[in-house]
Amino acid sequence: MKKKIIGRKESISILDLELFDLDAKVDTGADSNALHCDDILIENGEVSFTLLDEVHPSYHGKRLTLPLYKIKQVKSSNGTVQIRPSIQVRVEFFGKKYKSVISLTNRADMKFPMLIGKRFLKGRFIVDVAQEYLCNKKEESL
Repeated sequence: MKKKIIGRKESISILDLELFDLDAKVDTGADSNALHCDDILIENGEVSFTLLDEVHPSYHGKRLTLPLYKIKQVKSSNGTVQIRPSIQVRVEFFGKKYKSVISLTNRADMKFPMLIGKRFLKGRFIVDVAQEYLCNKKEESL
């Protein structure tokens, strides 16, 4: 399978959350995908969270509840270990649909609401750090 070249910043849609064309940072240092959300609550095998953020226009303010996929320890960029819930959702990236696991965390202090980690990238994509938003450029050239 030929790997697609992507930039260090791309757009991704999380279909099950009705989040479309979300700005994402491609982070080969991160193990897994991470999504910014608020008021995360784990109860009875489900995780509830709010997609509310004035800075990121893709966020629609809805409170969502989905099946909990897994709870895992994640070492964040500042070195602290967090316990994070994750969900399994359908995403659309470069015109293709994938199943993806995304950990939920408060990324309010971060520029990008979504991180795309190496587990999602592995075997599918090559990152060209000099490029950005190649997904949009491909659409324009059609």
